[in-house]
Amino acid sequence: MTKAELIAVMAAEADVTKAAAAKALEAFFAAVPKELKKSGKLGLVGFGTFSMLKRKAREGRNPQTGKTIKIAAKKVVKFKAGKALAAKVNK
Repeated sequence: MTKAELIAVMAAEADVTKAAAAKALEAFFAAVPKELKKSGKLGLVGFGTFSMLKRKAREGRNPQTGKTIKIAAKKVVKFKAGKALAAKVNK
């Protein structure tokens, strides 16, 4: 599903215009990273939880040359589906 398709579905389900649905989706996209930077966790009851994890620096291998390379430490976002979402997907 593309972003445009998601906006169309949101507009139909909420009985609002596509412009209003797009604005709501953009607000959601803006709020999630802000909250993750602030507290490191965002839980949506029934949907799931977004959380930030810190990956340590490590060594890896270049698959083409086989040489050892250093992979820098970084923060990654993790999503864990809630019970309600998992139940709907597994029906």
